[in-house]
Amino acid sequence: MIEYAIDFSLFALFVIGLTAFMGPLTNGLGHLLSPRHKRSSYVRQTELSQEGFKPVGGKVKQ
Repeated sequence: MIEYAIDFSLFALFVIGLTAFMGPLTNGLGHLLSPRHKRSSYVRQTELSQEGFKPVGGKVKQ
């Protein structure tokens, strides 16, 4: 019975540790795959592609 408790505790620690490690790991991968310094170029390209669009909907703010 002691062996079962030890195995269960070790497995629980492994699962908790793995779960705690996956958050920072995926956050770091997200920062590598979509860097912030490229954001302005994406926004600028979107503005260029929408330059001639006609505004639709809503009231004109004065």
